[in-house]
Amino acid sequence: MENRTPSYRLTPLSKIVLTVLGLGIVGVSTWRWGPSLFPESKDNQQSVVPKKAELPSVVDEKASGQTGAIELSGTEPGCTNLPEVRVLLWAWNAQMGWMFANGGPQAATGSLMCKHGVNLKLIRQDDVSQMQAELIKLAKELKGGAEQPTSGAHYVAIMGDGAASFLAGISGTLKAIGPEYAAQVVGSAGYSRGEDKLMGLPEWKKNPQAARGSVIAGVLRDGDWNIAMKWAGDNELCNNPDEKSYDPNCLNWVAADSYTDASQKYIANYCEDRPVVQNGRKTGEKKHICVNGVVTWTPGDVTVAQRKGGLVSIASTKEYSAQMPNAIIGIKKWNHANEKTVEGMLEAIFEGGDAVRQSQPALERAAAVSAKVYGEQDAAYWLKYYRGTLETDKQGLQVELGGSKVNNLNDNLHLFGLAQGSANAFAATYTVFGDIVVQQYRSLVPSYPPVGDILDTSFLAHLSQAAKPAMAAEAPSFNEAPMKEKISQKAWRLNFDTGKATFTPDANSELAKLQSDLVVAGSTIVEIHGHTDNVGDSKANMDLSEARAFAVKTWLEKKAPSNFPQGRIRVFKHGDTIPLQPNTTPEGRAQNRRVEIALGT
Repeated sequence: MENRTPSYRLTPLSKIVLTVLGLGIVGVSTWRWGPSLFPESKDNQQSVVPKKAELPSVVDEKASGQTGAIELSGTEPGCTNLPEVRVLLWAWNAQMGWMFANGGPQAATGSLMCKHGVNLKLIRQDDVSQMQAELIKLAKELKGGAEQPTSGAHYVAIMGDGAASFLAGISGTLKAIGPEYAAQVVGSAGYSRGEDKLMGLPEWKKNPQAARGSVIAGVLRDGDWNIAMKWAGDNELCNNPDEKSYDPNCLNWVAADSYTDASQKYIANYCEDRPVVQNGRKTGEKKHICVNGVVTWTPGDVTVAQRKGGLVSIASTKEYSAQMPNAIIGIKKWNHANEKTVEGMLEAIFEGGDAVRQSQPALERAAAVSAKVYGEQDAAYWLKYYRGTLETDKQGLQVELGGSKVNNLNDNLHLFGLAQGSANAFAATYTVFGDIVVQQYRSLVPSYPPVGDILDTSFLAHLSQAAKPAMAAEAPSFNEAPMKEKISQKAWRLNFDTGKATFTPDANSELAKLQSDLVVAGSTIVEIHGHTDNVGDSKANMDLSEARAFAVKTWLEKKAPSNFPQGRIRVFKHGDTIPLQPNTTPEGRAQNRRVEIALGT
């Protein structure tokens, strides 16, 4: 959910902090345009490998329970006698079920929203700072005694992987109004499933190390930037956070105003001269650099493919399927004073998701509503890029474009860890990417609210108690076919008891990080490769490496069986045959005792 070009949402996290914090309106400091609005960070300019960001896998739902013909609503406003509930959102196909549920910009006659007693108004807003300001405005009216504020936004909808940064920009202001006015996530309407991506040269796909020294255009510290950070961390590539210098060993960035601008910078062959740095220190050299990669979303990816070509999808939300859930955010006090309305809105959204999944007429109606709400393109456009397509670019390369998914109630129960055997994928996504932004830009984003303060699953829990038993989950299935395309491979230092396949107590924190990382990368195959040093018998080492890899597999599957279904994790043994370092020193042997995690499709 980002700012998709003039015809899409404006950068979510990008503008998030950009104006929000920048404008004293919020009174907090953000990071989006940090380098231009704030003093250059002194503690974060050194190039560093992004924190590990393997993410949770998620369960995709079948249409739950509804059968027969889907009723289409009218097109005129239908329940205006009820208090108006205002929602600000970006243009994003993940909200297709929401579009159908509302029937139009205002809840329409016969719509699911009106049937559930909610007079909802959908308003496109590409400026994240305005989203933040409107939430604050509503909180202030509530503080002033208004039960049903007539100004401000009741909800905003943004990307889950950008929620930490978004909320960091307003938590201070809301806290000053009062603790009961905190902004909280209450549910999710859908996912990006391919349209948000890192586009790069084909050789990066074959060998991620070929991306060292690359120059990528994008909105910094935003949702699609996060995709590049996860891919870099997975492949142990360092990132240069300073967009005014060039590090030949790391990923480098050209800051864009929007994702449209990012695409245009690649198409226009944008170049500039920069000082060369290594480990954050200037070498005295200069380098003429040109953009050769982009982080963007539809229609930015379509623009790149059709107008210039030459780039392929390196990593996207198709593979990192849990990374970018839609996040619906409202003010705590209003939510709990209007529980019936909140649950009615969520239930209508989820039923709309079911309708869109099982009915082509419902999907077509949702696409038509999208065109009206977003004021961009036509129904055919939104319909085409909802499921995603494979197109030939201007240079003859095959490129994947678009791709989103709608959520129902069961999707939400699995996303937020409320379903039996599921991990809280939202919490993993929120925390993983919040940590990465803090790591890379500590001066601009020193902290963010803990997930426990910003997540309220009580409405989902209550809805699940009344849900029909027919709403069964469909776990992703994995066959035994070998991995065709590797996305990443990274070593993890998991400590085992000497000569055994049992974990030492200090391994638990690293295992928890590994679980969170893999939960986000939900649609990927996971290969666990076990390695040892050369101490002892080679055959015994081979058996030990396999036993340790199986120990990791067993731990993950027991912790979150829904996220790690049968067939997703594969085990490989290597013993002492592939050392990273010479086994001649204790330090070298320690590095060789490792587990490597490979992700692929």
